[in-house]
Amino acid sequence: MPDCIFCDIVAGRSPAREVYSDENVLGFLDIRPVMRGHTLLVPRTHSRGLVDLAPEAGGQLFAAGQKVAGAMRHAVGADGVNLLVNDGRAAMQTVFHTHLHVVPRHNGDKLSFAKGLVVRRDPNPDETAELIRGALAR
Repeated sequence: MPDCIFCDIVAGRSPAREVYSDENVLGFLDIRPVMRGHTLLVPRTHSRGLVDLAPEAGGQLFAAGQKVAGAMRHAVGADGVNLLVNDGRAAMQTVFHTHLHVVPRHNGDKLSFAKGLVVRRDPNPDETAELIRGALAR
């Protein structure tokens, strides 16, 4: 799809800190993370939103989300995760290529989570990406 940054990342034309890859889904760190480890999972085939996402692609996306969520417990010490799809402009979707946010959460992190919604940065994303890749390789 022309003018889709996520399609460019999937094709290798744009950089990303990849943490997950299989034949159907690519995962990379969000450039404006809410929490350290905030990962985006995208289907390799473009779909603008949930309406045009093939059901099997949705299942593959969620299965990848389960794997990355499990890795978050080891990689960044997460106690839980939020899995989130923003579908449509009214739902705050800003990149119109279906994607699943995997956001690690920690017990008692409500204040830092709220701060993360405003600040949205990771001081060492290369280290974070390596930690997640390592946890997925276990």
